[in-house]
Parts: sequence; structure tokens; C-alpha cells
Amino acid sequence: MNRRAVLQSLATLAGLPLISACSNSKTSVNTSTAITVKPLNKPHEDWRGLVSPAAYKVLFEEDTEPPGSSALNREDREGTFICAACYLPLFDSANKYESGTGWPSFTQPIAGHMETRRDFKMILPRTEYHCARCGGHQGHVFKDGPLPRGERWCNNGLALRFVLKGEQLPPLRG
Repeated sequence: MNRRAVLQSLATLAGLPLISACSNSKTSVNTSTAITVKPLNKPHEDWRGLVSPAAYKVLFEEDTEPPGSSALNREDREGTFICAACYLPLFDSANKYESGTGWPSFTQPIAGHMETRRDFKMILPRTEYHCARCGGHQGHVFKDGPLPRGERWCNNGLALRFVLKGEQLPPLRG
């Protein structure tokens, strides 16, 4: 049993609200943008051999990596953050910032490359987001980011790969 499951069980038994470990906000945003990529109709199981076991757990079983564990948290070079499964570009490095949460955080994704939905797994409603192409779970978006948008896209580092500016993006896979 992981730490999140234990905390969730304890909070449920105690009747206490539990805020996501990735959140320092109680309010999630309702953000929706028209999807501009064609979703794959590929079963999650088919990704198992294409990503590491830890990345598979995050992307397709909606696990969360420990805070501060991703090297991408300290990545500050110019480039593009892409989905670790299908390689769809998800974030431009110009939109990355240090949120202090222990996970890579961004002010906004590349338009049309994320799908969002409500998540009640941690009792309070949150907005989770997934790669619009492969459906891989990336993280949660909160309404406590910097201006002008006020959004914090809190991402699992295992769900991303970084491509340095000037390097060719790998071809989409899937």
C-alpha cells in the first residue's frame, strides 16, 4: 500500500478533508481547450513495453512519484517537454517555473494537447489532466500559479521527457 492510499484511508476514517500532496491550493480550475490531436485507440497495456515500469505506473495506473524525485524538476534549459509514452509535445520550457511543490510545474500546456477531467480520489475535487493523444496521466492543474493565467500544471516527471531546443523531436509513437 502506498503513502497516498494510507493517507486517503486515514482521512476517510477520520472524516477529515485531505488535499492532494501536489496541491497547496484548495481550488482547482475548470480548464478546457479543444483537442487538436487525434487520440490513439491503443489499450494501456500496449504501452507497458515502451516505457519504464515506474513511468507505466504513473501514466497508465495514475500513480504519483515522490516529490523532489525527478531530475526534470531542476531542468531549466530551453526546450520542449514531451509525453514519455507517445512523445506528443506537452509543454514549452518557457512556461516552466519552480512552484516549490517538488514536481515539475508549468503555467500552461501546449494548446489542444491535454484533456482534463474531475478527480475525487483525494476527497476534494481536483482537475487531472492527460495527454490528449495516448491518454497517459500527467498530473493535476490548480488555480494557484503565477499571473497572468494563475494556473499551476503540476506534472509527474516520469510522465515526461525533455528535448533540448535545437534537437529534433522524436517521431510520435503509438
